[in-house]
Amino acid sequence: MQFGKDMVLRLLIVDDSVEAAEAIVSALRNSGIAVRPTRPESEQELAALILQHPPDLVLAARNSRHVSLAKLMQAVDASGKDLPVLVMMEAVDETALLGVMEIGARGIVLRSNTGHLQNRVRAEWADLEARRSLRKLEAQVRETERRCDALIDSSRDPIAYIHEGMHIRANAAYLEMFGFESFEDIEGMSLLDLVAPGQVDGFKQLLKQLSKGEAPPPSYETQARTLDGNAFPAVMEFTPATYESEHCLQVVLRRQEIDPELAREVEALRQRDQVTGLLNRATFLRQLEDAVADAAQGQAHHGLLLVEPDHYNQLLQEIGLDQADQLVAACGQRLRESIGPDDIAARFSEHQFAVLTLRSDHQHTSALAERLRAAFSERVLETDHLALSATASVGGVQIGEKIASVTAVLGKASQCLQSAIDIGGNRSELFDPGAADRAEEERIAAWVARIRDALDADRFVMNYQPLINLHGEPIEMYEAYLRMQSAGPDDGSELVQPLSFLQVAEEHGLLWEIDRWVVGKAIQVIGERMRQGKRTTLLVKITQASLQDESLQQHIVEQLAKHGADGKLLVLQLPESKVFTNLRAAQEFQSRVYHYGVRVGLEQFGAGLNSFQLLNHFDAAFLKIDRGYTEELATHPDHQQRIREIAEKARELGRQTIAEFVQDAASMSLLFAAGIDYAQGHFLAAAGPEMDYDFQ
Repeated sequence: MQFGKDMVLRLLIVDDSVEAAEAIVSALRNSGIAVRPTRPESEQELAALILQHPPDLVLAARNSRHVSLAKLMQAVDASGKDLPVLVMMEAVDETALLGVMEIGARGIVLRSNTGHLQNRVRAEWADLEARRSLRKLEAQVRETERRCDALIDSSRDPIAYIHEGMHIRANAAYLEMFGFESFEDIEGMSLLDLVAPGQVDGFKQLLKQLSKGEAPPPSYETQARTLDGNAFPAVMEFTPATYESEHCLQVVLRRQEIDPELAREVEALRQRDQVTGLLNRATFLRQLEDAVADAAQGQAHHGLLLVEPDHYNQLLQEIGLDQADQLVAACGQRLRESIGPDDIAARFSEHQFAVLTLRSDHQHTSALAERLRAAFSERVLETDHLALSATASVGGVQIGEKIASVTAVLGKASQCLQSAIDIGGNRSELFDPGAADRAEEERIAAWVARIRDALDADRFVMNYQPLINLHGEPIEMYEAYLRMQSAGPDDGSELVQPLSFLQVAEEHGLLWEIDRWVVGKAIQVIGERMRQGKRTTLLVKITQASLQDESLQQHIVEQLAKHGADGKLLVLQLPESKVFTNLRAAQEFQSRVYHYGVRVGLEQFGAGLNSFQLLNHFDAAFLKIDRGYTEELATHPDHQQRIREIAEKARELGRQTIAEFVQDAASMSLLFAAGIDYAQGHFLAAAGPEMDYDFQ
């Protein structure tokens, strides 16, 4: 929903403070919302405002004394109006949220957060307008149905509504054609009973097809039979319809007084433009309506193009007004030669043409638009007496769920056509409501290519952060963090964080390859450190993708042998939640790598409902506590208590604990007192490309 100065939000603010109410109005106006505010001082004034000047939206302070929240909701309910209420609070907790919802409010607004206030008001206003539009449309539909019903009753065409082969409605002309006096005589009668005996078998087959949900034929020629048994040639036209909310078929039945072939020829001529031989506007619009309805249901995407010769009036001056039809006919011929066999072309106005290309994506529609433009610019237009050099402009729109309205489709196509003409012509311009989605697809494709290139060209690197033993002898231990090196020529040595690419890698099946690179690199580094006389333990993260991939085990064996590394110095980390959901695979993986000394630890430990229950089934070497407990640890007594509980239970089970994201000395003291084994974080040392921390 677009908000502009011509739309005014009638806002009722229930707040004891005038200054606070003014601040709310000012914040909304600063964000571009035109507000007409009112503020009641009492419950009586509130009732009068709701009845006499009904607002669009109510913002109510939860603890207002002049008008209590309970009294406000009673007044809103008593009004019978669709009046959304948002409750303003300083902070939100579960009890307050549930209480607000129970009394019928639409939601909560954080008073101190201006952005939240503005966004919630916009969203609630948009929802209100959508509900109002829906009610208006429903009323219009009811009125349209009433008028259609009256038109059908008065129509000279015999019309009936058929549900599961039975009559559920028929107009007077239909009853008269078959000799019935009233609808009661035909109600519930099978349509098959009105078909001549010699046509029954074929008509039965048609009814069976319709009962299976197959699309009805546009028309069906048969022999109908009146009540007294007289047969006559008839044509039935079928259209899907609803009657009293029931899906059915509308049948228009006409006597076939003329030759059927001649009737078909007449109908074909009626659908064509006599100058160009293309479809006329009315017929094309029916085709467009079907395509838009198809797109609205998410069935397919289609393309609409409008084509117009540039400088048309100037061309007419050159050839003379008496040659106008020949010019239009030449344009129509050029159009017909340039489109595909399944494309639908029409003369849409005096010198404007339309093309509907079905089941067409953006790429195909764009290519067709450019082909049509080139068809005019690269060849001359030939009439009976002249050859003209003329160009054309093309404007179009991609029809999909996001623009499934005939009015909107034609409006956007016309805008694009006019834009192409205004720039100078001989251009094509296409509006695509799915451009944002396509841009996202292109972005993801670029990331996939970038990840693949990093794997192939070894553009991944490791940064290392030390883990400090808080109680025992100093042990050289680092955690390795994955980074991706930028491949662009102007990017220098910029490193890309894993959060930027791991999600894309997971969605496209690349995680297992990244895991192999990470593990292989870690083993290589361990081997290099061992040759330098240093026994360095490395912790690396792997993903759940490797739990299903037995090749990682073989890769570990090969790399340990290749680099002469000790498997006991490698610790693989898996998130607690992923082990929970892949427990059997995690157990088997751990069992396989344990034979080579490789240990497996759990990270994000403590985030689950019962984390220690997992340890009954999974023998984790390290428990890295979820960072949610260590952030701002000094100011959260409940987090301190939780960390003490984890450390105590871990000691009882003989498991070592790690606290990451340590930010200050106070947190270090608390972790030491709690009995945590290892700590890491920027307070101790930042992650970097070198392993140069002094553990002594």
